[in-house]
Amino acid sequence: MSFLIRVQLPDHPGTLGAVASALGEIGADILSVDVVERGAGVAVDDLVVELPSGRLPDVLITAAESIEGVEVDAVRPYAGVLDTHRELELVEEVAEEPAHGLAVFTEGVPKIIRAGWAVVVSWDGALVHRLTASSAAPETRLPSPPWLPLARATVLDGDDEWVPETWRELGTELAATPLGKPDRVLLVGRPGGPMFRAAEVARLAHLAGIVAVVLPD
Repeated sequence: MSFLIRVQLPDHPGTLGAVASALGEIGADILSVDVVERGAGVAVDDLVVELPSGRLPDVLITAAESIEGVEVDAVRPYAGVLDTHRELELVEEVAEEPAHGLAVFTEGVPKIIRAGWAVVVSWDGALVHRLTASSAAPETRLPSPPWLPLARATVLDGDDEWVPETWRELGTELAATPLGKPDRVLLVGRPGGPMFRAAEVARLAHLAGIVAVVLPD
């Protein structure tokens, strides 16, 4: 079974290799590594690893944190290998069929930023309208969140009153970005975390800005 493990580690040569060796000692096979964020001597990396049948994901935490200075932010099941370089392919897909571009974009975003789901909503000043959603998105109807209209990409507090109870129960981390205009917003969720980092939100905003150019109004 594959898992996505997010680790914070000292940004020194050899540290990631030490983590890889520790994971290898418990039989974990690293499928891919993605650098999420770097700064102030600390790196945040996402690793997709495969565990042998019968092994519990807790062993990943124990192994990784056996290396000095390493902290595990989150571990969750992950279907498939990280596909973090599909931005251009996704933009091309949207451009090829602009009439269906919004649906194509919403389905593709979670695979790129490692979210569980994505929805696009619009705001008419009184009500929230769900325009499209990825296949894994919850059916929950959104109330009128206080952050609409949205001026810029941001991390949202998953414990706020507007957040549906089922999302809160799952510990869903949330981020949102305008999609061409403040009253059309892409909302993404990660049930169970990990939290969205500033670099990920910036990446989300950049991608939304590019795609908005080719989407019909």
